[in-house]
Amino acid sequence: MERKINRVPKLHVKKGDTVKVLSGKDRAKTGEIVAVYPKDRTAIVKGVNMVTKHRKPDADNPNGSIVKLESPIRIDKLMLVVNGEATRIGRKRNDAGKLQRFSKKTGEFI
Repeated sequence: MERKINRVPKLHVKKGDTVKVLSGKDRAKTGEIVAVYPKDRTAIVKGVNMVTKHRKPDADNPNGSIVKLESPIRIDKLMLVVNGEATRIGRKRNDAGKLQRFSKKTGEFI
């Protein structure tokens, strides 16, 4: 019997990073990542990919409401922003021997 390996993919972005949107209706917008979903390969970026949701009436809000909120966006449409410039990301070992992200444009560790 083969052993099943459940791997969660390594991503080039993580929560708290500032990213730039590369394509879609919000192209060239920048924002901070609020949440990342590695299995779906999506992320929620503050102020990007806004959608309108209609809320049903309930005990707290008897009239219902219309709410604008962020929707997840594909990670391959995002590029990390370092020092005000969008850059590609690589991984290499630092002085302590730990694998760390680095900017391919400047070569500095992130």
